[in-house]
Amino acid sequence: MRALLLRHKQVLLFIIAGGLSAIVEIGSFKVFSTYLPQIISQEQNFHGIHYPLSNILSTSCGILFNYFLSIWFVFERGKHSKRKEFAYFMVVSFISTILSLSFFQIFYSFIFKDNIDLIFYTLSPEMISKIAAILLVSILNYSVKKKVIFNG
Repeated sequence: MRALLLRHKQVLLFIIAGGLSAIVEIGSFKVFSTYLPQIISQEQNFHGIHYPLSNILSTSCGILFNYFLSIWFVFERGKHSKRKEFAYFMVVSFISTILSLSFFQIFYSFIFKDNIDLIFYTLSPEMISKIAAILLVSILNYSVKKKVIFNG
């Protein structure tokens, strides 16, 4: 029973940490995607890739924030050294980033074409695509981080 409670506690903490990291990622994406196109004109469409630098920078912010939340609140130390654990985390995050960027491009180019009006805020197609990509990749992230990185 205790193990079951601890397992659910960890999933809940992962969801909270992921949610906070997503807020950091989405918020920084909003800032980057608003201001970078003013500096770099090709940011909105770089050879068919929409908002590449905004995506990379915001995802990096979310990954670093998530790493610190993961080691402080979610997972117990694994069998790896801190250096190896960080390296594994970054490799998994790099792969997740590639997946997230790919999903973003698919969602933005083919699926989400219209704004969604939430009465108090309107979500643009790029924001909806970013949120959908984060949700999809987060499921994979939990499994891999739990089994490979923090497997103590």
